[in-house]
Formats: sequence, C-alpha cells, structure tokens
Amino acid sequence: MISDPIADMLTRLRNAAMAGLDRTKMPLSKVKKNLAEILKQEGYINDYSVDEAHPPSLTVFLRYTDRKPAFNTIRRTSRPGRRVYVGHDEIAHVKDGLGVAILSTSSGLLTDRDARSQKIGGEILCEVW
Repeated sequence: MISDPIADMLTRLRNAAMAGLDRTKMPLSKVKKNLAEILKQEGYINDYSVDEAHPPSLTVFLRYTDRKPAFNTIRRTSRPGRRVYVGHDEIAHVKDGLGVAILSTSSGLLTDRDARSQKIGGEILCEVW
C-alpha cells in the first residue's frame, strides 16, 4: 500500500525521465489525473491516457527536447508529515516565474499563477521546473 500516492506519481515521472522512457504507467486517482492535466497544459508532458479496466490506470507520455526531459526538477512540497498551506498573497514564484507550483485549492488543482489571479490559497502539492 502506498502512503503518499502523489509522491509515488512524481517519483515514477522522475524515474521514467532519467531512464529516457517515452511513457510511464501508474494507478489512477482523480488527483493524479488532474495533476497530469496541469502538467500537460504547462507543457511538461505530451499527453496522458486513462484506462478504466480493472484496476484503473493512468499512462503519462513524457516530453523531451534534444533528448532531455521537459522538466528539470519535479519536487513534492507538501507531504503527509508536513502539510504546507499558503494564502493567495503568500504564494512564491517558482524559479522567478520559470517554474510552476501546483496547489490543491477549494476550486480544485490550480497552478500558482491561476491561484494568485483568482486570489485563492491552498496546499502546495509540488513544484516543477
């Protein structure tokens, strides 16, 4: 049993990128699917697909430029042992705006830019750059 499924997803993405794989497969959850959608919108992955078979799974297709992964670092910020919550005015810029932080808010998962513009705070799940 996995105690932190989001950290498991991020680790699978990092490992697949280091191995140069074009895709990685993981168990499905709503949060993981929404996280993959944000990573796709931000250009860090090419696409993702959902397989509803038993057990349901999520396949993420990684993006590379010049044989390097589109993301340099993908890091879990808030963990089960140490939750990190911020207000909309306390959301820091990741790498001076070159990266993106993904927050879990009352409006669902949002990027740091969207959360600032909508003036919504929440839990910082991860940072990607």
